[in-house]
Amino acid sequence: MLKNFLDLEKGILKDYTTRVIRRAGDMVDFYEDRNAIMELARTENPVIYEVYGVVNEGEGELCYAVTILHPGKVGREYYMTKGHYHKKRDRGEIYITLRGKGLILMQKDENVEWVEMKRGDVVYVPPHWAHRSINTGTEDFVFLAIYPGDAGHDYDTIATKGFKKLVVDNNGKYELIDNPRWS
Repeated sequence: MLKNFLDLEKGILKDYTTRVIRRAGDMVDFYEDRNAIMELARTENPVIYEVYGVVNEGEGELCYAVTILHPGKVGREYYMTKGHYHKKRDRGEIYITLRGKGLILMQKDENVEWVEMKRGDVVYVPPHWAHRSINTGTEDFVFLAIYPGDAGHDYDTIATKGFKKLVVDNNGKYELIDNPRWS
């Protein structure tokens, strides 16, 4: 497909080829407060985020997707995406914020970096860095991601150990704290 339409109000691609809906029940291995995420999954099981994408798999191709990350918290942690490495670790990614605000949390080995994002910001995630998006605002955090078609996604590494830092609410402001699983 050479042309598509992005509804900037809804944050949805008109002719998406893939749609992923992640509910609390899909995120059990990704939040530190396991009791809080299990209870949320058991009672309400809300949608944490949605992804609408166009997948063009293969070397030399590009994929693109719009993620709508809803506001909310699990315990003290903000709603976030699962986060991933690329299966081909030497692939980068671009994020463009369309609406809302949040963070991109990135990690390579023991190094952790984060970038605040608001409407219009463009962030480059270099190769070899795991990355996760976090909604630190009160409205949907909507962004466009563009990545190589052969990059793939490795969620399992993150599910096992998480990121070295957690992003939590501290009296209405975000704070990064050490993840106990990394002790």
